[in-house]
Amino acid sequence: MKIPVVELSDCIVCGICEEVCPSVFHISDLGYVQVTDLLKYPEEEVDDAIKHCPADCIFWE
Repeated sequence: MKIPVVELSDCIVCGICEEVCPSVFHISDLGYVQVTDLLKYPEEEVDDAIKHCPADCIFWE
């Protein structure tokens, strides 16, 4: 199974991933992006988040 990953050291916490795919990405109270643990990830939505990420820090593992 493919799992979305955010490279936190490159992330600028712009919020686009959370806006595009809120079921997977969430900005924590501590100010970093978290990936929700799911049994299956919505590939099209995650691909949109990857495509629109200005820091290019989201990828599939």
